[in-house]
Amino acid sequence: MVRILGTVFAALLGLAFGSFLNVCLSRWPEGESIVTPRSHCRKCGRVLAWWENVPLVSWVTLRGRCRGCGAWIGWRYVTVEAAVGGLWALAAWNTAGDSLEHLVFSAHPAVAAAMVSLRLALLWLLVGLACLDAEHLWLPDWLTTPGIALGMISAILYFIYGKRLFIPSHGPLYAAVHWMAGVVAAAALILLIRWLYWLIRRREGLGLGDAKLMALLAAWLGFPGALLAFGLGVVLGALLALLVLLFSRRESDERWALLKLPLGTFLCLGGIVSALWGQPIIAAYMRWAGF
Repeated sequence: MVRILGTVFAALLGLAFGSFLNVCLSRWPEGESIVTPRSHCRKCGRVLAWWENVPLVSWVTLRGRCRGCGAWIGWRYVTVEAAVGGLWALAAWNTAGDSLEHLVFSAHPAVAAAMVSLRLALLWLLVGLACLDAEHLWLPDWLTTPGIALGMISAILYFIYGKRLFIPSHGPLYAAVHWMAGVVAAAALILLIRWLYWLIRRREGLGLGDAKLMALLAAWLGFPGALLAFGLGVVLGALLALLVLLFSRRESDERWALLKLPLGTFLCLGGIVSALWGQPIIAAYMRWAGF
């Protein structure tokens, strides 16, 4: 019963934070404050009533259009709210079934609450970065850099209280070096691909933001988890590229070759999967590979 109530609470809280994330995603690219003015229509400027800000419900009630000018609100708003709410619910459900969390909650409830909050923050951050890269090809440093720092804090908490960060029997210094090496290696992977692409095509193919995003994923998920996110992201990006190629209107139309795909968006999607189910996926692969 407690697990169900916790999941429902996390879902409702996620809907609220998803609504706030929509405000951020609309205002950050324009350089606007996320505090003032109050929520308003981006087309006519009309301030929204309280009932027009209820996550999911308001969008459905208004049929995705402004009550004043009739402007289309967009699918991103309802998608982000549903995504954050659903992901937080999944994370809460998985956490409630994690023996580690039960152990830490019984001995250190404040620390366990911080660990869960950090996990939810990661999912919130990945949804935001995925949308920013999809809409603007933008992965701002002031999101990725603090994200790496939060990942370090999460890793420290898991090492101290969870005893499952890398190989704790070797001591904290070994764990710290191992963690840092994973972060650097993850970023270096993108930088290597970026350099090879430049050698072949003589133009930039990947941004530095993608390298920082990979460092963020490794900071939170470890190098194996980041590699899983990278593999999933590459597969998703390749599938989208194939769809674009297949549905090109004219065979002679080569504009698809100049299309910039948001790798960061696919890395974030892979990171979400890795954050929620990475350990069993990696364990299943290791068994299949015979390790």
